[in-house]
Amino acid sequence: MSNEVTLIKPTSEIKNEYLSFYQEWKDSGENMVPWVISKDPSDFNAMVQSLIDAEKGENLPANWVPDSTYWLVDKNNRVIGVVNIRHDLTEKLFRIGGHIGYGIRPTERRKGYATKLLALSLEKVKELSITKVLITCDENNIGSAKTILNNGGIEDSSFEEEDGNIVRRFWVEI
Repeated sequence: MSNEVTLIKPTSEIKNEYLSFYQEWKDSGENMVPWVISKDPSDFNAMVQSLIDAEKGENLPANWVPDSTYWLVDKNNRVIGVVNIRHDLTEKLFRIGGHIGYGIRPTERRKGYATKLLALSLEKVKELSITKVLITCDENNIGSAKTILNNGGIEDSSFEEEDGNIVRRFWVEI
């Protein structure tokens, strides 16, 4: 892994690089995590604007909290991963969503990018004056659990969803 990765706010300036990331994820057939990457990019400028609006708390669906999205890019602006940071927690997010959702494109996994992405994300969370951060992952996602632990996560009680999926919950003090 090159250490030359940074978080940037979504921008239409690197549309092709983002579409490459999006298409790779779609082609993998995996669930798109974080959820914001499942947004249809066919009207790219509108998609980027919706992400910008969400950070300001504008045009949100009922009962949604403001959230900030960042793209993890390398020095060539290749999109390696995406993080979505929720500014507050609803009751549901407290159980199973947490403050931070993140994902690394399938071909770039197991290279240390997730740990770096989460570390950079925690710096962004600090800017929001959140001092105790909840991060969750599915019980079978060993890689994500290790990433959270590597960033200071302390495991809390798990939560079982209605479909039987077990969600592990971790807290990181900033």
